Amino acid sequence: MSDAYVVGDPDGLSPLLVALRDAIARELHAQVALRGERIELADLPEVSYQVTVQVERALRAWRPGLSSPVEKPSDGDRDPVD
Repeated sequence: MSDAYVVGDPDGLSPLLVALRDAIARELHAQVALRGERIELADLPEVSYQVTVQVERALRAWRPGLSSPVEKPSDGDRDPVD
């Protein structure tokens, strides 16, 4: 059982998993909006790449104990991480 239940997190996810979930959700939302509410099969490699970039950013930014571990990128901040 995760410690998340002990600290009262209702969805049972650890803080790191919450940060990853949020980063993935933000990127998928952005990708769907960019592609006219529909992701075509041919677009999946690019969408997957962009999600991976956001997961990497979330992992780099994550610090245990922070209430907001991942800063929300602006629309202009969509370049891959070095």
